[in-house]
Amino acid sequence: MQRRFNTTGPCTPDRHYMLSSVARLPDVEEMFDADAYFVVHAPRQTGKTTAMKALAESLRQGGRKVHTSPVASAVGALARCRHGRL
Repeated sequence: MQRRFNTTGPCTPDRHYMLSSVARLPDVEEMFDADAYFVVHAPRQTGKTTAMKALAESLRQGGRKVHTSPVASAVGALARCRHGRL
């Protein structure tokens, strides 16, 4: 499938042109490991959901169990997972 620009929802690297989410949030995984809280606040359609999905995948690849919920509670789900409350 040919890649395209996406403006309607979360992006996936094999289907859409996009910047690396991990590169855009370089300190988030360290904050996660330190049990620190973080907030992702930005206007709509700027990559918040895509970034959280990339973070979850990065954590999974690092051997962690991660559960993600619908967009509205994705960050809360990551926090609950970190503290073993799933």
